[in-house]
Amino acid sequence: MEKPSNLLVKLARRLFNSSEEQEKFIQALINPREFSPCILWCQDKSEEFSWDVETPKNWQPKFIDRLFIEARPGKHPLHEQGYYYCLDFSSVFAASSLLTISQPIKLIFDMCAAPGGKSIFAWKLLQPDLLISNEVIGKRLGMLISNLKRCQISPSLVVNRDPSIFAKTIPLSSDLVIVDAPCTGQSLLAKGEKAPGCFHPSSINKCANRQKRIIANSAQIVAPGGYLAYMTCTYSPQENEEVCKWFLKKFPQFKAVEIQHLQDYQSHLTDIPCYRMFPQFGLGAGAFTALFQNIEVGERNEIDIDDVSAIWMNMNRRDTEKTENF
Repeated sequence: MEKPSNLLVKLARRLFNSSEEQEKFIQALINPREFSPCILWCQDKSEEFSWDVETPKNWQPKFIDRLFIEARPGKHPLHEQGYYYCLDFSSVFAASSLLTISQPIKLIFDMCAAPGGKSIFAWKLLQPDLLISNEVIGKRLGMLISNLKRCQISPSLVVNRDPSIFAKTIPLSSDLVIVDAPCTGQSLLAKGEKAPGCFHPSSINKCANRQKRIIANSAQIVAPGGYLAYMTCTYSPQENEEVCKWFLKKFPQFKAVEIQHLQDYQSHLTDIPCYRMFPQFGLGAGAFTALFQNIEVGERNEIDIDDVSAIWMNMNRRDTEKTENF
């Protein structure tokens, strides 16, 4: 049996008081298991799709199906035809915080969008007038554009800019901003993948500082009454609860929103409403999610997408980056 690293053991002790829970968590990472594949229906369900589905969770949207482990939905022709998008059920858990939003949503801005799962989930659920999906890492743009096109997500705009650009150019404009933040990716281990250095304090601190910068810039484009959804696929409190605590102190105009259907997943590490899925639950590799609302009173800034596209495209011509509208 593989011996856990000292840093993993240290993290387990911080996350769980019970030695039994600590051991379950550790074993889930050093002896990864296969989780049930999951699909998000972008179009109406097709009769050509015949795989059996798991019993849905009471909070699971109707456009989500969790399949039995042996299913391989990514190889089905309906996938290539854009009928559905394949994702981890942990991503469904994280994005389910958006189910709490009941008001009309005109503009959704996904700040760290590739490969596109959270963008597609939000578009399907909330049916915005426009979805803007940003990805700052150029080599990840291709998969984002490909997935949005394949799944016929329209109207949508893909951009490739640093979050600080949007804070300056479109403040107070977005009804929902999604920050699926870059992180140490510790949950990759629960899927049998590699995440070098994911438990090292320097990696965690670097990611936490980057997350704070991204969420701070993202907050500035949330319209009065609008929402900011913060998510990660890692376990360390520094990248999760501590970022939320910092954010609420830095931006007092935001409040954390209670997600009633996730109460059983409330983090015991804080009083702030935020929610965790761990791999030992058996549903997915792990996720963290929190939803904040801008409680300031005021008008949202309307943006003209043609003007905005022109601004960003001019920048992109100078910086050899990309903007795509479809």
